[in-house]
Amino acid sequence: MSEMRRLLRALAEGDEPSEVWDYFARPPVLETPRLIIRPAKMRDAEDVFRYASDPEVARYVLWTPHRTPADSRSFIRSLQRQYRASQPSSCLCVLRETGAAVGSIGFTSYQHDILTAEVGYSFARPLWNRGLATEALAAFLELCFDRMRLHRVEAVHDTDNPASGRVLAHCGMKPEGVIRQRVFNKGQWRDVQLWSLLSEEYETMRRR
Repeated sequence: MSEMRRLLRALAEGDEPSEVWDYFARPPVLETPRLIIRPAKMRDAEDVFRYASDPEVARYVLWTPHRTPADSRSFIRSLQRQYRASQPSSCLCVLRETGAAVGSIGFTSYQHDILTAEVGYSFARPLWNRGLATEALAAFLELCFDRMRLHRVEAVHDTDNPASGRVLAHCGMKPEGVIRQRVFNKGQWRDVQLWSLLSEEYETMRRR
């Protein structure tokens, strides 16, 4: 029986695929040519504050800019609580060259009955347009499909933030359409573009 059929049978019988929850509890370290993607540590708080306090970094995401280093410490503690509870969460993206945390990538939701997760990411503004988000997302999609055996991965971005859509397109994700006023962010109802990638599409890309 294939891994996917085994997982679907387990779900139909009421059993959750424990290996998926294991990845949430103990996020693996992912390595790319320029990044190390790993669970957040309290010592990262200063780095996190450096990029998360920038209003432009927070402009199109649901969190507000960090006002003080205490906000960044609180953010890291919340991630660590999610790890301990085996909940979908994020990891930090650390530059190999400097060892500094310069962004985050992770799961914003997971639906175990249909093996579907939503991912999101953010990066420090001085590093925009350098391909780092694409590099991180490519490694994350490999985790989702090769190791966690998910069926579908989704992502959304504000329609006024097409740069995020270019990252998704570079990683092979497909646009599905605009969801009108899907989120309330920074005092406004916002339209978002939905993207997805299916496991069979990912396998086709790998074979090219």
